[in-house]
Amino acid sequence: MSKRVTIMIDDDLDKKLRLRQAKMIQHEQSSYSYSKVINESLRKILK
Repeated sequence: MSKRVTIMIDDDLDKKLRLRQAKMIQHEQSSYSYSKVINESLRKILK
């Protein structure tokens, strides 16, 4: 279940996440949400 939250992300992290999102969009040839990038990144780190 998803939950809507508000967080503050530093500019350098935002840039890295946006670059990762752009790579995934190119790789998948479809849309790839910013939320999905953040969730996948957190899951990878918090295993």
